[in-house]
Amino acid sequence: MDFSATPEQESIRDAVRALCARFPDAYWREQDRTSAYPDEFVRALTDAGWLAALIPVEYGGAGLGITEASLILEEINASGGNAASAHAQMYTMGTLLRHGSDAQKKSVLPRLAKGELRLQAFGVTEPEAGSDTTRIKTFARRNGDRYVVNGKKIFISRTLQSDLMLLLARTTPYEDVKDKAEGLSVFLVDLKAAVAAGTIKIRPIETMLNHHTTELFIDGLDLRPSDLVGTEGQGFRHIIDSWNAERILIASESLGDGRWFVERASRYASERVVFGRPIGANQGVQFPIALAHAHLVAARLVRDKAAWLFDADRPCGPEANMAKMLASQAAWAAGNAAMDTFGGYAFAKEFDVERKFRETRLFLTAPVNNNLVLAYIAEHVLGLPKSY
Repeated sequence: MDFSATPEQESIRDAVRALCARFPDAYWREQDRTSAYPDEFVRALTDAGWLAALIPVEYGGAGLGITEASLILEEINASGGNAASAHAQMYTMGTLLRHGSDAQKKSVLPRLAKGELRLQAFGVTEPEAGSDTTRIKTFARRNGDRYVVNGKKIFISRTLQSDLMLLLARTTPYEDVKDKAEGLSVFLVDLKAAVAAGTIKIRPIETMLNHHTTELFIDGLDLRPSDLVGTEGQGFRHIIDSWNAERILIASESLGDGRWFVERASRYASERVVFGRPIGANQGVQFPIALAHAHLVAARLVRDKAAWLFDADRPCGPEANMAKMLASQAAWAAGNAAMDTFGGYAFAKEFDVERKFRETRLFLTAPVNNNLVLAYIAEHVLGLPKSY
């Protein structure tokens, strides 16, 4: 078994790291302070072709795999940035590439690759459904040769910065299907046009981190059959491809955060002198950092396997979910180690530890709560009775 990165993968890491060097801590600190969207950074990522990593070459993209996409996002977070500002354009590709029509791909993918359009919104979660996606109530009713959609969504990020959105809605009532995962459909929505027409209203939600998340109110949204992605009624299974990609990519962002915490904490612990010696000479300081590093290395191996399975078009649900859970836990432990290492300075914004601490906490809860990951493993991997 060869665990080494390829020369191409190493060059990707180097190139992304060099790009991120143009956006230092002060840049991200200011974006966080003003709750601004990092347009300059996202534009630079787009111009360099990194947001088109998963788009096939024939559509103007790089034609890379989820493995390479993972390295891109990991390096952004390891460099002190926040890849959440742009990651959805990668993981939505899982559904669009595998289930989108030729016409949809030809119409959308080249423009995404060029940066003429942004697909940063994934409309799934609803207030009453939460993680029970089969219970969503947003409904797309067939009306002649059109669909008319009504409903609401919550915690849908970057809708204000997106041109397009992947939307999951029921097309058959929950009560009318035997398999509750059926009767759901995915649509590719022209978000800007819908907002202009007043059929989608967007309300920003203020959160503890700079995540640009919103609530959507959908009233009489008019869609064509050509907006349907894949097969009507099979949308739940279609978005699993995006979900698995999302889990792997979120794991990668967590790994990047964890690396940042470990590097900063190690450096500070080596330089900070108290009682006549570096604080890092104390095992009470160095052990939590070392343990966090070990957990990050282990989580990275699971992430790498999940990405390999995804790229090989093999089932990867268990690995993708476990990678997300383990990486988010490792990053959170690294964040706590950094907070303890920096002491009072950890709470000072100029050191950026508190900003990254807030950002990495999200991944324990979203895009899937780690308790739900454990329930998934118990039922689908270990064969235990369903607990929910």
